[in-house]
Amino acid sequence: MMAAPMSWRKLVYCVYTPALAGVFTRISDRFFRTRDRRRGSSVLLLAPLLAEADPSPLPLFRSPGSTGAQGADGLHARFLWMAEHVPAFRVPGTHIHILTSPDQFYQAMKARIKTAKRRVVMASLYLGTGPLEQDLVDCMQEALERSQEGDNSDLQVSILLDYTRGSRGETNSRTMLLPLLQQYSSRMRVSLYHSPDLRGLLRLLVPQRFNETIGLQHIKAYLFDDDLIISGANLSDSYFTNRQDRYVLLENCWEVADFFSDLVGAVGDVSLQLQPDNSVSMMENMVHPYRGNRDDFSASARQHIMKVVSTARMRQDIAKSEHLKRESKGEEGGGEEGGKEDTWVFPLVQMKPLGIQVDEQITQRLLTDAGPGATVFLTSGYFNLTRAYMSLVLGVGADYRILTASPEVNGFFGAKGIAGEIPAAYIHIARQFYSNVCQLGQQERVHLHEYHRAHWTFHAKGLWYYLRGQVRPCLTLIGSPNFGYRSVHRDLEAQIAIVTENQELQAHLQEEQEMLYQRSTEVSSSTFQQPDRHVKLWVKLVTPLIKNFF
Repeated sequence: MMAAPMSWRKLVYCVYTPALAGVFTRISDRFFRTRDRRRGSSVLLLAPLLAEADPSPLPLFRSPGSTGAQGADGLHARFLWMAEHVPAFRVPGTHIHILTSPDQFYQAMKARIKTAKRRVVMASLYLGTGPLEQDLVDCMQEALERSQEGDNSDLQVSILLDYTRGSRGETNSRTMLLPLLQQYSSRMRVSLYHSPDLRGLLRLLVPQRFNETIGLQHIKAYLFDDDLIISGANLSDSYFTNRQDRYVLLENCWEVADFFSDLVGAVGDVSLQLQPDNSVSMMENMVHPYRGNRDDFSASARQHIMKVVSTARMRQDIAKSEHLKRESKGEEGGGEEGGKEDTWVFPLVQMKPLGIQVDEQITQRLLTDAGPGATVFLTSGYFNLTRAYMSLVLGVGADYRILTASPEVNGFFGAKGIAGEIPAAYIHIARQFYSNVCQLGQQERVHLHEYHRAHWTFHAKGLWYYLRGQVRPCLTLIGSPNFGYRSVHRDLEAQIAIVTENQELQAHLQEEQEMLYQRSTEVSSSTFQQPDRHVKLWVKLVTPLIKNFF
């Protein structure tokens, strides 16, 4: 009875590609969709795999006066429209710090884990299995031991990872965390998000690594009491040593920290819960991501997660009211440790498989409002803009300086098998984009740069927004999204928009941007004539089919 299934598995292992999976899924999904609706069963339902069409930008919400002056009050008014959709947390700019290196990121996490008293909350794609990752786990154990030995044993540790990536191989993220979970089961939680699109025959047949193309938990948020690090970096050794990313530390910003603690908790609630025996189970009354009805899971998860956003907005409104009262009494409006609240933090969430697309909508609005004279520095480790984003960049508007990985610093460079051709696919995508820029005569306005650094890889993402006539950025986006098809359509993503009037913070953001771009060269037509930019014909042919998986 087992021979046939095993032979099918071997066949899929041999011929599987993301493109084949897309075709297979579409056919299977149409066949089984009716059965699922009739019976309420999802055993064989295959959810849509390919990203939906993205022919034009989403409808954008506008507020009167949103394009006001560029002074202090005008800066606030210019971006206040974001508060119509997400919380707007006011914080002192002096509480926000830009980290610039993988080692700074790693040491900042270790130090804060060791001193945490109430909570450690970490959301990442996965936790690696090397000695550096083990040191992080050991820090958690020390913190839990210290808390248990003291009078105050309130420390709670919550980890959110992706199920497929965190379960890969015999030694994996789960096995790294099991000893802690077994020893501190009442104060340790490990949640493994499972995409609702990986189900039925697709889940049965698609092998490890390839099943990660279907959808992932991709949020990167690291929280220690009221300190929060937002990044695009995962919890793996290369991200601690020689993989360039971006990292922002918000110190003593309890409202923002509470939001991300609640957000990670909500995603964790709809995820599989790791048990001390390495099994997984769902929380009571939660829809199972691949055994339950797909639409029911998405609706339930969306409601659970968006409740965090709505609750935070109510809290923010209350805080704003209290702030106005203090101002009317002539009191200082500083944070916990004082300081002028001259900076706004807007949390942006994108989870399109669950029907949540706040980040996509706000990013499109930012690009739409970036008119002539403004400059946008945009960076992505994997350059694959959606059609909507590309149309906004190529349309008449701001100057763009786009930074992406050169082939040799692409994370897939030198990989074995098909994965080793992924950098070539990105070369092909970049060449097509550059050709579009030239055909439209936009070379003076849109510039493409490539990051170079020996023995490093490049994973930085986000943007810096310079208003017309300004020499420093007043806004940055930082977090997990790559502005590509995966980020918009397939994965769970989160980032923050920081809008600041604080000149020192603006200067640090400028330094961060310049540091990254100083290691880059600008792409020209001659770039793609170099021998190392040759792309095989079959890669060119399959790139349009698989780019929705990037």
